[in-house]
Amino acid sequence: MTTIVLLAVTGLGLAALYFLAASGLTLVFGLADVLNLAHGLLVSVGAYTAWVTATSLGGSHPSTRDIAIAVVAGTAAGALVATVVEVTMIRPLYQRTFEQILVTVGLSLAGVALLQIVWGTQPLTFPKPAWTATVSTIAGMAVPNHSLILITAAAAVLIGLTLFLRHTRIGLIVRAGVQDREMVIALGVNVRTAFTVVFAIGGAAAALGGALGGIYFGAIDPSQGAALLIFAIGVVIIGGKGSITGTAVAATVVGLLQQFVNYYAAAGVGDLCVIALLAAVVLVRPQGLAGGKTA
Repeated sequence: MTTIVLLAVTGLGLAALYFLAASGLTLVFGLADVLNLAHGLLVSVGAYTAWVTATSLGGSHPSTRDIAIAVVAGTAAGALVATVVEVTMIRPLYQRTFEQILVTVGLSLAGVALLQIVWGTQPLTFPKPAWTATVSTIAGMAVPNHSLILITAAAAVLIGLTLFLRHTRIGLIVRAGVQDREMVIALGVNVRTAFTVVFAIGGAAAALGGALGGIYFGAIDPSQGAALLIFAIGVVIIGGKGSITGTAVAATVVGLLQQFVNYYAAAGVGDLCVIALLAAVVLVRPQGLAGGKTA
């Protein structure tokens, strides 16, 4: 029983990381019809910004306050970079899908190369307070604190995005744009602002995942974001593009599936099961689990 609970919690921690990476991606894909293949770079931007901030403030043994500041800095950096990318690179290429793919792939490769030049190709140990490596007792079960941090952050982002989409003007424009972007434009609504806001939110969520992922994995490396992007895209497709709720459900399913299958079968088998699930969803329900519902 203890093993099952531990696998469930660590699987939910992994699912939370997938959700943070995929939540902004699904909104961008659903509203702007842009599959941002440089989105994984934003994860790395958050991770490395947090690492630099944490080591500058607290060295190899930062305090909880230092880590909190580092996570905020990483999140802000992701939002800033995403906004700049949307304004300077993506905005001129709306309705030009092939060029978007080329630009975002090129940006991703260039970003990884830049990180390797500055910080090297080897993983860097992520400094963190000692308590993040310990466990908390919940209902008599020992639960890793690093998983609880990710789960809490993902839950907060899910609630925040849901409230944003349902109760703000830009959020309503995003929801309407995901359902029928042409109609929203025909009504004279300026969707450009919504595009930029969605990119910024997506960049912030991805960077938050990168910063907290450093605590979860204990290390960061330049290709970590690109590797995470593969699963994030799978989560978006399984959940349904533009759907935050669908993304949350899909991330949970993928994270738990990976964790349990990799443990009870063999390492790597869980990844194959995720690919099989993705193929099944594409064949049976191509619109995803949520069927196009935004929130």
